[in-house]
Amino acid sequence: MESMTGRLLVATPGLKDPNFDRTVVLLVAHEPGGALGVVLNRATEVSVADVLGDWSDLAGDPAVLFEGGPVQPDSAICLARMRHPVRPVKGFHRVSGAVGTIDLSVDPEKLREAVGGIRVFAGYSGWGAGQVEREIEEGSWFVFDALPGDAFVDRPDDLWPMVLRRQGGMMAAVAHFPPDVALN
Repeated sequence: MESMTGRLLVATPGLKDPNFDRTVVLLVAHEPGGALGVVLNRATEVSVADVLGDWSDLAGDPAVLFEGGPVQPDSAICLARMRHPVRPVKGFHRVSGAVGTIDLSVDPEKLREAVGGIRVFAGYSGWGAGQVEREIEEGSWFVFDALPGDAFVDRPDDLWPMVLRRQGGMMAAVAHFPPDVALN
């Protein structure tokens, strides 16, 4: 099994689970035992400053919490984009390129020079062994390479059609699929 860590799962129009309808998920871990990811395009109204005051200066626009998924919504996962991805930074676990998770127990002041921006997710999306592979096979997800800025876009509501359009061809046409059309 080839790891899909660092890749995007993009919900197909046929995936009607309300937790994942028109979502873009970044897989932060994919191993034989399962997969873990965060939904990149579900911003909340809660500001990072209200929950993690010391980290708010590092949060990009919009500087709000995101719904990472339906699993453990009271927990937090923080993605960071590093300015210098080759330098080791305490508390940073690389997912792909300059993007990775960061330990929120680290003092954010010590990271200010190294971090180019963060995004904080309440909860996450999780799959058991073989589950995400089955869902892909069943046609629930498209799998695409992520760009370094995908997790940090200024307009997260536009991410689903944006990722589809950049694939070109028929995938670009899927970006215009009406949300209220039922697929059988």
